[in-house]
Amino acid sequence: MTDAASQQPADAPDTEVIELAGKLFDAARAGDTETLAAYVDAGAPANLTNDRGDTLLMLAAYHGHAAAVTALVARGADPNRANDRGQTPLAGAVFKGAEDVLTALLEGGADPTAGTPSAVDTARMFGKEELVARFEGR
Repeated sequence: MTDAASQQPADAPDTEVIELAGKLFDAARAGDTETLAAYVDAGAPANLTNDRGDTLLMLAAYHGHAAAVTALVARGADPNRANDRGQTPLAGAVFKGAEDVLTALLEGGADPTAGTPSAVDTARMFGKEELVARFEGR
């Protein structure tokens, strides 16, 4: 008898690694700051990305979890890393309207002009002139 792992090609991803990554992406969506911090502290990549290029930080930001955003940035997550569509966590936060996430990202070094569309462009698109002024006043 052979086990499934021995039948995988040498360059195939380990199913346990894929399961762990899924758990981390779920934790980011749910805002499970403790789980995210513990795994990143233990060696999981702070800039882990899914099949669409979304990082843990992007998912935490998009789903409105400022504490998770702060924890990930403190552990080296890049606040300006765009996904495969050119979107940044800050632009996602503008779209969602999460003020506490916007503040956490800006304090973490997010660039309002990064990405396509940028956070500035996104704010303009949705008529959020107060955010445009905030970004331009930095």
